[in-house]
Amino acid sequence: MGKSELLLSLSLLGLVTAHPVQAVESALTRQVRQVQPAQSTNLSEAVRETNGRVSGAVIRETAPPRLQELEQPATTVEEWLAQSIVQVTGVQLNSADDGLEIILETSGNLAPVTPTVVGNALIADIPDAVLALPDADDYQAANPAAGIALVSATNLPNNRVRVAITGTEVPPTAAIRTDAEAFVLSVTPGTATADTADDAIQVIVTGEQEEGYNPSEATTGTRIEAPLRDLPLAIQVIPEQVIEDQRVVRFNELANTVPGVEPQIGYGGISSTGFLIRGFSTEFESFRDGFRDFGFISPRDVANVERVEFLRGPASVLYGGGFSFSGAVNTVTKRPLPEPRYQVEGIVGSYDFYRSTLDFTGPLNDDATVLYRLNVAYENADSFRDFNRNESILVAPVISWDSNTGTRLTVGLEYQDYKYAYDRGLPPIEASFDVPISRTIIEPDFNDAEFDSVRLFYDFEHEFSDQWRIRNGLNVLSVQGGIEEVSLGNFDTILEPDGRTLTRSSNRTDESQFNIAMQTELIGEFQTGSIEHNLLFGVELARYRFAYDFFSAPIDPIDFFDPDYGIEPGEFEPNFNEEYGSDNVGIYLQDLIYLTPNLILLAGGRFDWSDTIYRDRNTNTINNEQSETNFAPRLGLVYQPTDTTSLYFNWSNSFNPEVFSRSRTGEAFEPQRGEQFEVGIKQDITDDLSTTLALYHLSRQNVLTTDPEDANFSVQTGEQVSRGVEFDVTGEILPGWNIIASYAYTDAFVSEDNSIPEGDRLVGVPRNSASLWTTYEIQSGSLEGLGFGLGLVYVDEREALLPNTGLTLPSYFRTDASIFYRRDRYRFAINIKNLFDTEYYNSQGYFIVPGAPLTILGSVAVEF
Repeated sequence: MGKSELLLSLSLLGLVTAHPVQAVESALTRQVRQVQPAQSTNLSEAVRETNGRVSGAVIRETAPPRLQELEQPATTVEEWLAQSIVQVTGVQLNSADDGLEIILETSGNLAPVTPTVVGNALIADIPDAVLALPDADDYQAANPAAGIALVSATNLPNNRVRVAITGTEVPPTAAIRTDAEAFVLSVTPGTATADTADDAIQVIVTGEQEEGYNPSEATTGTRIEAPLRDLPLAIQVIPEQVIEDQRVVRFNELANTVPGVEPQIGYGGISSTGFLIRGFSTEFESFRDGFRDFGFISPRDVANVERVEFLRGPASVLYGGGFSFSGAVNTVTKRPLPEPRYQVEGIVGSYDFYRSTLDFTGPLNDDATVLYRLNVAYENADSFRDFNRNESILVAPVISWDSNTGTRLTVGLEYQDYKYAYDRGLPPIEASFDVPISRTIIEPDFNDAEFDSVRLFYDFEHEFSDQWRIRNGLNVLSVQGGIEEVSLGNFDTILEPDGRTLTRSSNRTDESQFNIAMQTELIGEFQTGSIEHNLLFGVELARYRFAYDFFSAPIDPIDFFDPDYGIEPGEFEPNFNEEYGSDNVGIYLQDLIYLTPNLILLAGGRFDWSDTIYRDRNTNTINNEQSETNFAPRLGLVYQPTDTTSLYFNWSNSFNPEVFSRSRTGEAFEPQRGEQFEVGIKQDITDDLSTTLALYHLSRQNVLTTDPEDANFSVQTGEQVSRGVEFDVTGEILPGWNIIASYAYTDAFVSEDNSIPEGDRLVGVPRNSASLWTTYEIQSGSLEGLGFGLGLVYVDEREALLPNTGLTLPSYFRTDASIFYRRDRYRFAINIKNLFDTEYYNSQGYFIVPGAPLTILGSVAVEF
């Protein structure tokens, strides 16, 4: 079948749809905002100088024609050839005496069109054409001539190409001529007048943009959209492309590419949302779309993840009390898109790993004011660990509504059912490094866990004017489930005198959590003289509740070196039943101040009222209630000596009044506090490649660590300190060649304590760690779309327990690799993790958890 016949068949089946419209196309069809004219001829400077002041004006395309109004498709190859679509194979920009000449290289004649004006942009929509550039999906050129801020070419639905020429202050004019091999626009910049200057607009690109490996903005550090180079914070964004290229299927794998961050193994060996950041644990607490998320007993799927933002440094100033002493990890979930897109993916891998996902999005009505997105994932897998398996399903629908008058509402739900084998790993003894990594002390018929997680949320936003808007959001999380497990019976003397036998106990639990939080934020932009302000004022109300009933039973010991499985536990009796939680009110204020174009101040603080409660469910009595007030300030300064260099400093505080648990002997804990000083430099090597170097000193007081006598409880030490250096490089070196590289030196230790020796290193923290992930994709020729990936991870040796007892997790060097092929709407990939079958270990509380050996995953994705 010829190419024309194939395209005809696919079009008749409805399988050929347009790619999502990106960049300036997204702005022109979804959001055009009014601002004062920028004085700079550089587009990025103009956007910063105007500071993103916006109106609510939205310009949309007309509704699509009805079916009976459409021209009937060709039914023969001859008719199709007569109606063939012209390909735009290249875009050239040439200087002219009176402006600019834009040449579209084509495979045939294009029809002449009449341009239209949208604000300060001249738009030419060319019918019966498709953009088919050899090395990109679209074309953009910033500041190509005086008076011209941006030239772009993008694909539109129904075989159309849009050329947009945006004037710096006013729209340009253009004359069009065509011939057999080119479509030429002779562009003359417009001349500003007093009237037109007042009406000039700035086009702001919104929606889903692809910035590759090096996104330029993030919201986690400030809760507002701001360029990363303008923030005195160390933030790294892991975008969807990296998640796809690395074939991340477990959330904690994301730690591999972020300096100073190590993964934490969750409840019973699951992939948790917890990390070690700059030496300190986040205690399985993270954030999801800006709300606190607790993924300790239930994991989080990556199927509906748009990107993950890692803030390294205290986050209490915006997120309140919690375990964000050393950083915050915020997951930004996928939102609906205005252009239809449907993607299905299947993954098959080692150890009977099977996973399938779908991602559907598009409009629900003709004028695209109501959009939807649906993410679904199903996974079923065994493991390299004996008697270990998991099964998971995620369903995550989202609907958004845009009034076209500055009011927007998004409502969503996430449901996940996760079944897995509760396996905490190996006991903390040297012998664990001598047995096979598949060895376990659990029983094959008594190691089940299942949790159902439901998240409901909405996000409402209204723009009062060009400079002021209000946002209100609600997040509700409910988790229900329980476990059956076999664990160690003696945490003091693990092995019996014979050196082989492990005493064990068995447990059964019923557990639940219910968390609800509401945030209301006022965001405004204004000037005091020549100083520009980006103000954020917010109020958060939150309630967190956790409850569990534990039942215990005796079970026979096991020979650790020659286990005999199949032993049943004895009779279960109640052990301890508890409920704990907190009610919180937080008020926060932040101002991002442009003192001069190259001197930026970030100042803010948060005041919290917290009431914590601990209740014994056996006796239905409240054993502890505490009320705390806390203030967390932050100050930061950025100086930019050049357009590509940012020098920064920050000082920040953190606190955690919500110490839900109690000590093994029943005492309440004091609030925890932290303080950090940090200096750094951010350098844009090119437009697509940047680097960050940070030096910090971070201290924590009243720290909770695992009780060495009972891993189910914690102890509170005096002070711990972490200080170190972090370096990362992210972005595109050359077209098609992407990289993320990082190095961290972390000196994390006990600095003051009554029982733990001063100088003891903190658990699980390597002194040195480094990583590299790089991919190259061939950009042209017969092998276009073929790509290769290489990953290297080095982790220094780490202490396994605190106080340190001489048990050390060995250092390791792991290699990952991939080969992939992208063509049209298809992507094929093979990812090899731990290529050389390196043996390595992590820690989970009191236990040692082996890392996965050589693992191969094959995937196929289709977009239609």
